Amino acid sequence: MSRIGNKIIQIPPGVKVTIENNVMIVEGSKEKLSQGIPPRVKISINDSVISVKPADNSKTGSAMQGLTRSLLANMVEGVTKGFRKDLEIIGVGYRAKMLGNKLDLSLGFSHPAIYDVPEGVTVTVKDNTKISVVGADKQQVGEVAATIRRYRKPEPYKGKGVRYVGEYIAMKEGKSIG
Repeated sequence: MSRIGNKIIQIPPGVKVTIENNVMIVEGSKEKLSQGIPPRVKISINDSVISVKPADNSKTGSAMQGLTRSLLANMVEGVTKGFRKDLEIIGVGYRAKMLGNKLDLSLGFSHPAIYDVPEGVTVTVKDNTKISVVGADKQQVGEVAATIRRYRKPEPYKGKGVRYVGEYIAMKEGKSIG
């Protein structure tokens, strides 16, 4: 039995939730998100509460209930507050800057790494080394942040590279002569 799936989702004021053709649409003041509904799940909207129930008593139905509830809760939170991931660049000469809708990363390569920022996500650079990824879709924000981090992952000897703010990097000891 799903514990996450049994929790109800409160719909805040100013958010409109509709179901059309097995697609859940959540509209806020700034954003509109949509998500397909798995076939083994029933969703009911009463007053300002969304509840998710499995269509049958199978293990898959219970798993889909928890997944669907989490996705819908993230959609509601995304259109009201939004999501944010912060990255930092560590390394001498490593920096980032925005060029219109492109992120230009100088990470020690012979060429700059250019990343096209997708629609629905806002990327800002502060102090040439701090990158903020902000958007309404939690999956898209996480994917953009992971893609930017993938250009130069933090290495374990000096810690140079792109990392999430607060991320712990296990540092290795260098070679010892002796």
